Amino acid sequence: MFNAKEITMEILKKLPDDCTIEDIQYQLFVVEKIQKSIKRTEEEGTISHKEVEKKFEQWLT
Repeated sequence: MFNAKEITMEILKKLPDDCTIEDIQYQLFVVEKIQKSIKRTEEEGTISHKEVEKKFEQWLT
């Protein structure tokens, strides 16, 4: 699904030459979280905005 080496290379191409290791780590972290979210969505599906509102109603009252 996702090729880690290719994604890392693309991230490195987009970052400025003076970026830090922390900058690279952060970008990789963000990509990882997005990939996990996409995978979870594909496996478990999503819920509508209305369903979210219903779930949060108990906390808002």
